[in-house]
Amino acid sequence: MVQQQAHWFDSAGLGVFLHWDAASQAGWEISWPMVGGVFSLPNGQQVGAEEYHALSRTFSPERWDARAVARLLVEWGAGYAVLTAKHHNGFALFDTRLSDHSIMQAPYGRDIVREFVEALRAEGLRVGLYFSLSDWHHPDYPAWRDDMRPYVLGESPPRPDPEAWRRYRTFMHGQVRELLSNYGQIDLLWFDGQWERTPEEWDVDGLNAIIRQLQPNILVNDRLPLHGDYATPEQFVPSVPLDGRWETCMTMNESWGYNPTDTDYKSVAEILRTLVETRSRGGNLLLNLSPTGDGSLPSEQVERMTAVAEWMSSNGESVRDVRPGLQPWQFYGPSTQSGSKTYAFLVMHPVDKVTVRGVRTSKVSSVTELASGRELAWGVRLPILEQRVPDPVGELVITVPKDVLNPYVTVVVIEGDQACSPRDPRDEKRILSTDHGTSADAGSGV
Repeated sequence: MVQQQAHWFDSAGLGVFLHWDAASQAGWEISWPMVGGVFSLPNGQQVGAEEYHALSRTFSPERWDARAVARLLVEWGAGYAVLTAKHHNGFALFDTRLSDHSIMQAPYGRDIVREFVEALRAEGLRVGLYFSLSDWHHPDYPAWRDDMRPYVLGESPPRPDPEAWRRYRTFMHGQVRELLSNYGQIDLLWFDGQWERTPEEWDVDGLNAIIRQLQPNILVNDRLPLHGDYATPEQFVPSVPLDGRWETCMTMNESWGYNPTDTDYKSVAEILRTLVETRSRGGNLLLNLSPTGDGSLPSEQVERMTAVAEWMSSNGESVRDVRPGLQPWQFYGPSTQSGSKTYAFLVMHPVDKVTVRGVRTSKVSSVTELASGRELAWGVRLPILEQRVPDPVGELVITVPKDVLNPYVTVVVIEGDQACSPRDPRDEKRILSTDHGTSADAGSGV
């Protein structure tokens, strides 16, 4: 396990997932249509396995421009990106010597993974690759057939004989070696498909040894059983902070791959609120993009990310290189902290005044709206007994004019070293239990 110390992942905030495949030509969800769909993808299709695999023979995404995509990622405020080097269907977007089911045998004939990796590095972004342990195309897995339906998530598909499984495992480990040997530094390896076999069948210990030997500084997600460096909750934000590193992966609509029939897109406000909720609990948001069959990005996704970029350009410091902020009892909303700054996110309208509790009021030096830098009027409320101590703890009451409100998420910055770090909770209880007076305004700046 990578030790929990200062790391690029902790400060990244926003990452971008790219789910892409030959089936994007048809506007099909990635992999799942060939097994008859899955309950968690309500807009998925059902197609035959051979019909699905046949699209690899016509895949030529001539509008794919890795450098242009990487520049967009920087503009959008992302710190890293993860590309599906190989999904469950077994089609590799990289140059593999171990299979002819790859982009090199498709009409495109160029190594998409190499283009992606080099483009991200040129823009100073961290590089992540997705790799499915399962492979529904490989004959020794065995390959999926239509007569195996229905696919039941959580149940293992048919197992091959021991010799076939040894061949498959050697093949799978070999492809991981290729990805970690042929493309320079890889910062993150995102496994999936682990539920179909046991850790012993995957030989996770042996695979982990290969990974750490080839890329000692890499992060591996928790879908390599027993060896993950960080957790990957999918399609939801945990209600409380998780232990250790984590990242929520989430789609913009209800599909991972390009699916033009799925128009149920999240709004810009919902995306940004998800981002700040995730950061307030110490995680990253890995937001999905789904390139089309020709390699271009769907206009609905670009439009949303353009709005996200505008917000990030003036508010990005509140979600990058930050730690979780206030306790839930202190503020009705998400928050983060960095140095002497506390960032309080106003995610609901209307807003008139905002109260932050448990504040060392004498340590507050300023309150501003982040995007404009405009100073906001503020005052404090203190219990009677607190007014007689040198380091009083009370409530900070902030006035928020309507003309500073952002249509998506407004960020209020409270400046002051240790200002929003409450004393020992036992002290708070003692003060409250002995205070029989009324609150009194003792503010500065109103």
